[in-house]
Amino acid sequence: MATSAVKYYLDENLSPEILKQLRSQGIDVIRGPLRAQDQRHLQNATAMGRVVCTEDRDFLKLAAAGIEHAGIIRGRQRWHSIGDWVKYLRLVHGTYDAEEMRNTVSFVFHVD
Repeated sequence: MATSAVKYYLDENLSPEILKQLRSQGIDVIRGPLRAQDQRHLQNATAMGRVVCTEDRDFLKLAAAGIEHAGIIRGRQRWHSIGDWVKYLRLVHGTYDAEEMRNTVSFVFHVD
């Protein structure tokens, strides 16, 4: 059975530079619509099979409430540089497949 690569859905709070750098490395990533509610972002991303990348902790509450999702990655832009985000998302993309990310929550950390 073929595995499918992790695809990302960035919410509007993350820098568009993250999207630009990931795309330049061949990673499938989109940005959600501006001013959409968190639950709508999660629904959109899930319908498209994309892992939500956000700094908004409300996504953690949605996951804790049992809402199905394709994965959530949370970090903080004031603690994690654009480079940290790009390196971590590249690491996840190269390590896991889409099914392994389903209904998981992970947190950005510094990758050397």
